[in-house]
Amino acid sequence: MPWRTRLWDSGGLEPAAVSKPRGRTAGRPSARPAVSLDLAIALAAALALTCTAACPARRGPDRGKESRMETKTATVKGRKILYRESGAGYPVLLVHGNTGSSLWWTRVGEVAGARLTAPDLPNFGGSDRLDPAEAPGSSDIDLYADYLIAFAEDLGLFRPVLVGHSLGGAVAISALVRRPELWASAVLVDSAPPGGLVTPEAHYAAIERFKTDRALLRSALGAVCPAIDDPAFLDRLTDEALRMNPESFAGNARALARFDRSGDCGRYPGPVLVLWGRRDAIVTEAMARDTAAAFPRGSLRILENVGHSAMVEDPAAFREILAGVVRRADPGY
Repeated sequence: MPWRTRLWDSGGLEPAAVSKPRGRTAGRPSARPAVSLDLAIALAAALALTCTAACPARRGPDRGKESRMETKTATVKGRKILYRESGAGYPVLLVHGNTGSSLWWTRVGEVAGARLTAPDLPNFGGSDRLDPAEAPGSSDIDLYADYLIAFAEDLGLFRPVLVGHSLGGAVAISALVRRPELWASAVLVDSAPPGGLVTPEAHYAAIERFKTDRALLRSALGAVCPAIDDPAFLDRLTDEALRMNPESFAGNARALARFDRSGDCGRYPGPVLVLWGRRDAIVTEAMARDTAAAFPRGSLRILENVGHSAMVEDPAAFREILAGVVRRADPGY
């Protein structure tokens, strides 16, 4: 049975499901298609709005504040890419999700023995926007991965640990399977599955609301970070989301619908750790298990007290996990 979600444009619920045949499926079972992250976020927002009065508040497991990361810029494939860095040591490349930016990694701060580098992908945050001539809706997962690969090579990041969150997980998967020699290992945080995600046409009107309805967008972001306990930081994430290329609200949904690397995951021979939060309102446990199973050396770790964004909700736990990944990747650690 295909994945399902339910949503009204007005915030209520109605049945909705769609599936599509997948092309590159030889050799590995693919993660089954689902609605896009945009639509699932809208569902999460509706749940958050209806639950606010009725649900007891739950304190997040880590109340740590935003840590300083140095902001820099680079020119990649002729476009300005803003990025943040902290620490020194083994390179770790952090890839944000949809409506996100490098700001989402700032609560992680520093990881012992690691140089953290977090770019804003094209179309997001402080980076340049893509042109509609480059991709339908100015958005494409493989194209984002092309910029990510060029960014890593331009900065001289030698065999970094690649970390991708949500839509950024799909970008990381594309980079892993198309240039497997570049990466020491990978961490996929509540990632879109290798087989992509599909949004029913009827729901694109709801996605468009995020461009102009800041309150809805803030509620959506809060719902995908249910353990966060920092309203000011949530405000910053909301403002950062509104910097995204307007074409990419729908464009990223269509990009995820086109994306399918489900038959290619066997090309990456290195270790892939899939992190999944038990309170994730977007990615199901079955999706996370399928993603881990798609890679020859994939494994799954479940985090019980967080939702869709461990690095924001419990940065201390995330730092500890990432430090372990770095120790295993760095022969000189």
